[in-house]
Amino acid sequence: MALLAQTEWGDRPPQREAEWNNAPIFPDQGEAEALLLELAGVFATSNGAPTRDSAVPTAEAHASNLEARYRALLEQIPAVVFMAYLDRGVSEAYVSPEIEAALGYSREDWLEDPVRWYARIHPDDKERWSIEAASMFLSGKPLRSSYRVMARDGRVIWFHCDARMVRHADGSPWFIHGVAFDISDLKGTERALQQERNVVSAILDTVGALVTVLDPEGRIVRFNRACELTTGYALEDVRGGQIWDYFLHAEEVERARSIFSQLSADLLPRDFQSHWVTRHNTHRLIAWSCSMLPGNDGTPNYIIATGIDITEREQLERALLEISAREQRRIGQDLHDGLGQHLTGIAFMAKVHEAKLSDKDLTDAADAAKIVKLVNEAIHKTRELARGLLPVVSDAHGLMSALQLWAGEVKDLFGISCRFECETAVLIHDDAMATHLYHIAQEAVNNAIKHGQARNILIRLSAENGWGTLLINDNGSGIQGNHPSNLGMGLHIMSYRAGMIGGRLDVRPTPPHGTCVTCIFPMVNAGGKGNENDGEPRT
Repeated sequence: MALLAQTEWGDRPPQREAEWNNAPIFPDQGEAEALLLELAGVFATSNGAPTRDSAVPTAEAHASNLEARYRALLEQIPAVVFMAYLDRGVSEAYVSPEIEAALGYSREDWLEDPVRWYARIHPDDKERWSIEAASMFLSGKPLRSSYRVMARDGRVIWFHCDARMVRHADGSPWFIHGVAFDISDLKGTERALQQERNVVSAILDTVGALVTVLDPEGRIVRFNRACELTTGYALEDVRGGQIWDYFLHAEEVERARSIFSQLSADLLPRDFQSHWVTRHNTHRLIAWSCSMLPGNDGTPNYIIATGIDITEREQLERALLEISAREQRRIGQDLHDGLGQHLTGIAFMAKVHEAKLSDKDLTDAADAAKIVKLVNEAIHKTRELARGLLPVVSDAHGLMSALQLWAGEVKDLFGISCRFECETAVLIHDDAMATHLYHIAQEAVNNAIKHGQARNILIRLSAENGWGTLLINDNGSGIQGNHPSNLGMGLHIMSYRAGMIGGRLDVRPTPPHGTCVTCIFPMVNAGGKGNENDGEPRT
C-alpha cells in the first residue's frame, strides 16, 4: 500500500544500479524522498508492457493467476490489501475496495496517482514513513509501522501497515505486497487510557497520603510523591527493590517476609501500623490500609497500600495522654493523701466527741454516732475514687499488686473464679505503662463478664527475652472474629493503649469457647534493664 509507485528495474543503467546497490540501508529524509519520487516517476510513465518474455510461462504469470484466484477472498478482508509490481505498469497494481471505505477514494481514483498515498500521509509522520519505506526497498526487510493518513473528507485515520518486497530468483525486485489495518479505534482507546493514566498519576502525586504499589514478591512497582517526601527516596531509587530492604524496621522484616511468602486475601492485613525508616535513619509511624488486586486466576497481581504518617499525631496523643494520666495520678494522690487524711481526722474527732457525749449520758451521742458513720462512708468512697484514678501504686511491684487486688474484687463482687498468676516478678518502673496495662486487663475482664458471661477468668503476667506479656483468658461465649469492624470501642481503646506503650494487642476466640486477649509490650520501655539480644516477642 505504501508504494503504488514502481520502477522498471530491468531497464536501469548499470551505473545507476550500482548506486542503488551501494545505497545505505537507512537513508536520511532527503535521500528517502528522492528514491520514492524516482520510483513513482518511472511507474507513472510505464506503458504496462512486461519487460520479460511473456510467451514463456514465468513466476510472474503464476503469481498473476494466484492474484485472480484470491481476489474475491481478499476483497472480503476488513483491511486495505495492496500489491504492486516493480517491473510493470500501473495496470498491474492492485488495491482492495476497503480503500474507499477507509479513506473515501475509489480504487480507480487511488491508483491513477502513484504518489497519492505519500501525499495523504500526515505531515508529522511523513519523514518517518519515507525513511522506513526507502529502507525496505534498499534492504529488503519488511516494513511494519503505524502512521496517520488524511482521508478525503479531512479525517485522520491511523493505519498499521505490514508490507514486504519480493525479489526474483536473480535478486532483482519483483513486487511489493502488504496489508494495512485501520487502528483508529485502538489509538483512540490508547489515548483515553493514557489520559486516564495521567489523571491517576496526578492524583497519586498530589494526594497527601502515601501510596505504594507492590508485586506479589514485595517489590516496589509504584511510589507516589508523598512517599518520596516522607522517606527521602525517589521512585527510581527504590523501583524493583523489595520494600523491607529500604523502609521496614528490623523487627518487622520477618513478619513482612512471612506474609508475602504465603500471600492471599485472607492473610493480607487490612489495617495496621508500622514504622518506616527513612533515608536519614529517622523513624516514621505510618497507619496503613491495604487491598489486593487479583489476576484472572485469583492469584494476587498487585498489593496497593495507602498510608498516613501519624508520627506527629501519635506524639501529640501520647503527650496528651501522659498529661491526662499525670493529672489523674495527682488528683488520686490528693484524694488519698489530702481529702482522705482530712476526713480520717474528722472521723477521729467525731468519734472522740461521741464518746464524751456518751459518758455524759446525753441524747446527742446518737447524732454524733451518725456523723461518725457518714464520715467513715465518705472516707471509703474517697479511697475508691483515689484507687480508680491511681490504680497502680508508684512502685515497681505496683502492677502485680493492683492486678492481684483487682482479681480478688472481681471474685467477691461477681461470685466467679478470677485469679491472677505471675510466676516470676515482672517489675514495671514506668507508672504510665503500668497504668495502661492495668486498664487493658480491667477492660478485658469487664468485657468477659458483661459480653461473654464468663465464669472463669485468668489474668497472667510474664516476661521473657526483653518482652512482657499480659494475657487475659476466659471461658465465655467468645467474639465473632477479630476484624476491626467486629470490635467495640473498649477493644479499640485497649489496642490504642497497647500502641502507646510500644506494644501490640491480639484478641482472638479460643476453642471450644472463650476469648484470649494478649498484650505484648517491650520491657525496655518499662524502665528496667533491657536485654541486648532482645528478639521478637513470642505470641
